[in-house]
Amino acid sequence: MIIVTPYFIYLCRMTEITTSQDKILAKLGIGKLKPMQEEALLAIENKSDIVLLSPTGSGKTLAFLLPIISQLDPVCKEIQVLILVPSRELAMQVEQVVRSMGTGFKANAVYGGRAGAEDKKDLKHLPAILIGTPGRIADRMRRDKFSLRSIHTLVLDEFDKSLEIGFKDDMSEIIDALRHLKKRILTSATQRIEIPDFVGLNEPHTIDYSEEGVAQLSMKLVLSEAKDKLDTLVETLSHIGNQPGIIFCNFRDSIERVSEFLEVHGISHDCFHGGMEQKDREQALIKFRNGTHQILVATDLAARGLDIPELKFIIHYHLPIKEHEFIHRNGRTARMDKAGTAYILKWEEEELPAFIHDIDYEKLKEAPIPKASSWRTLHITAGRRDKISKGDIAGFIFKKADLNKEDVGIIEIKPESSYVAVKSSKVNRIIKALNNEKLKKKKVRVSQL
Repeated sequence: MIIVTPYFIYLCRMTEITTSQDKILAKLGIGKLKPMQEEALLAIENKSDIVLLSPTGSGKTLAFLLPIISQLDPVCKEIQVLILVPSRELAMQVEQVVRSMGTGFKANAVYGGRAGAEDKKDLKHLPAILIGTPGRIADRMRRDKFSLRSIHTLVLDEFDKSLEIGFKDDMSEIIDALRHLKKRILTSATQRIEIPDFVGLNEPHTIDYSEEGVAQLSMKLVLSEAKDKLDTLVETLSHIGNQPGIIFCNFRDSIERVSEFLEVHGISHDCFHGGMEQKDREQALIKFRNGTHQILVATDLAARGLDIPELKFIIHYHLPIKEHEFIHRNGRTARMDKAGTAYILKWEEEELPAFIHDIDYEKLKEAPIPKASSWRTLHITAGRRDKISKGDIAGFIFKKADLNKEDVGIIEIKPESSYVAVKSSKVNRIIKALNNEKLKKKKVRVSQL
C-alpha cells in the first residue's frame, strides 16, 4: 500500500506521474479496451500468476502494462517490474508503448546488438520498468549488480519463443535471483505452451483468447508450375495490388534470391532477417511502417513481436516446418476485428503439411506490377536525448522547407536520431533547406535513408 504524504504528492507533481487509465488511453488514442484487455486487467490486479493467450496484434502489451503501472510506487527508486522478451525488436516495442502511455515512470530496454555503454547510461538511474532479452538482462545483472529487492512483478512476454530460441538457462538464472516476486505474467499467441518448473507458477489463472480473430483470416492456395515459384510470386503481388504485406521465407539466402528477383521487376520492398545488422533491421521496419515500402521479405523473425501496422496479406513463399510458426505468421494479418489473407505458394508437385487443410485455390488475375510508394524516408541526426519532439520536427520542416501538411507523413523519434516520411517529389527540396540547419539548438544533418 502506498502512503500518501506531502512529499509523495510533491514527487508526483514534479515527475508528472499518472496511473489514470482514462488519461493513458486518451494519450494512446484508444476509446475503449477490448474484452481480452478488460479481463486481463481484472485478473492481473487480483491474481498472483496469470497466463495470457491471445493472437499477435491483439493488444497483449497494453493488457498487462495498464494494471502493472497502476501498482507501481512512484517513491521507489529501484526496478519494480522486469519484462523479458525473446527479441530486441519486441524489447524496443514494449519500451515504446510504455513511453507512449505518458505515465512519467522511467522505462528502459536492454538487448543484444547495442553497446554495453548505452545500457550503463540508461541504467545509471534505475527505471521502474526494465525490459530486455534474457541474455542481456542476465549479463547486466552479473555486471552491474543492481538491486533486485524491489522487483515484485515479472512478465515473460512471448515466453515460449524465448525458450525455443535457447534462453532457458538465462531465464532460469534470472528468475532464481528474484526473491521478492509477488506476481508472474506469461503471454503467448498460441495454446502450444509447456511452462517449465523454474518459472514457479502456482495455480495460474489462464485467459484464453487464442482463437479470437481467426474467423477473419482467409487462406488461399496459389499453384506454381515452377519449383522456385519466383514468377508466381510476382504474379501474386500483382494480383493483390498496392497493399502492405509480408513475404515469409525459411532461409536468408532465399530472401536474397527473392529480393533480387523483385528488384529486377521493379517491386519496391525491404528485407528483414537475423543476419542483418540491428540498425539495418530497425530502418527496414521504419520504412515499412511509414509506407516507404509496402512489402517486407522476411524470415520467421518477423512472425511476432514486431511493431508494424495492420497488414492486408502475408505470403508463405516457403511453408514453416512447425504448425505454431504457421499460426504466428498468419497472425500478422487478420488481427482483431480486421480481415486479412494468407497466401500459400505451392509448387504443383509439393505436398502440404497435415496442419493445412480445407483451403481454397486462388486463380490469379492479370494485373500490372504494384507501383512504388510515393513516400520516402529522411534521417535527421537528432533524437529523444536532444529533447526533440515530433512537433519540433514538423515545425522545422514546415518552416524551413515551406511544405504543406500532406507532404509529411509518419515521424519516428529514436534516442539518437529521427525519421520522417515525406513525399518523394519533395525530398531534394527538403534536404537542401534543412541540412546543416539548427533544430532547436543542435545543428543537424538530413539525408535520405
